[in-house]
Amino acid sequence: MRFGLFGSATARHGGPDVDSGQGYRQFVDYNVEAEALGYHSTFLVEHHFTGFGQVSASLALLTWVAAKTKTLRLGTAVLVLPWHNPALLAEQAATLDLLSNGRFDFGIGKGYRWGEFHGFCIPMEEAGERYDEAVAFLRKAWTSKGRFSHHGERWHYEDIVVEPAPVQKPHPPLWIGAHSPDSIRQAAENGFNLLLGQNGSPEVVAEGIGVYRKAVEAQGRAFDPMTVGLTRALHVAINAEEREAAHRLRMQFMRNVQQLSLSPSGGSPTLGRPRRALSQEDMRKATETDALLGTPEEIIGRIRKLQKGGVEYVLLIDVGGSLATLRTFAREVMPEFPD
Repeated sequence: MRFGLFGSATARHGGPDVDSGQGYRQFVDYNVEAEALGYHSTFLVEHHFTGFGQVSASLALLTWVAAKTKTLRLGTAVLVLPWHNPALLAEQAATLDLLSNGRFDFGIGKGYRWGEFHGFCIPMEEAGERYDEAVAFLRKAWTSKGRFSHHGERWHYEDIVVEPAPVQKPHPPLWIGAHSPDSIRQAAENGFNLLLGQNGSPEVVAEGIGVYRKAVEAQGRAFDPMTVGLTRALHVAINAEEREAAHRLRMQFMRNVQQLSLSPSGGSPTLGRPRRALSQEDMRKATETDALLGTPEEIIGRIRKLQKGGVEYVLLIDVGGSLATLRTFAREVMPEFPD
């Protein structure tokens, strides 16, 4: 198995006496240690207008991580295409791939937070159309052998060549998040690697991997389990007190995401389904069934159950960003699952 990281960094707000860059430097140091401990990758989110300094310039921060590491793969999870100029994005992503010597994993998505679309003055109903055009442009930009033109619904370019070229051919791997069987199937049919979310029981995860594998093989391609990354919250808890603290931390995280995701009417059009606000009981149950929670021995058992369902690549979310947790998992859990 392989283990990577999934997370964010925070720039603190405040006056001249506040070191706003401390959180970003801690994130970089955290990933440098993760590489030394044997972690395979780090995936970084992109978010805007949160009010608590969540990372927004993901490619810039990953470029700094690239300069400090040698083997750690560097991913976005995800970069929201409807907000970006695709020509500039193609250049920036290729530059990161070049500087990292081919270590970039390009996770892309349509976006789901109403407040971000509202802030950019982009109707969420346009997300799908903007996303589709951007994906088509990126692939064309990275595979065209000479100059080309593009005249789409949202973007127009005349007689251009995108430089530099990425190191990975034909381009960095494209990863997308998917949840429903239809969206998972479409990911496989479009040649995307798959990011499965942190919510979902081992049975639900196994079902999703089965759908993806079947769709890949139906196209005559061999299924590679390392093209599916499963995100899981990680909470090492040695005793009942630590377990309860983990539940409180997880609930606060889930409440924050919930609050930022929904429109004033309680919907999220890009997800294609209404989003129901989770109760405290719902959150507690989800943490017990979905998260890697407990002692190292208990976490090993949870991972073995996921592995039986086809999981071979896990991306860990430690909301607290604890170096102690990073080290404990590497030393007491990872040796049970050699790559």
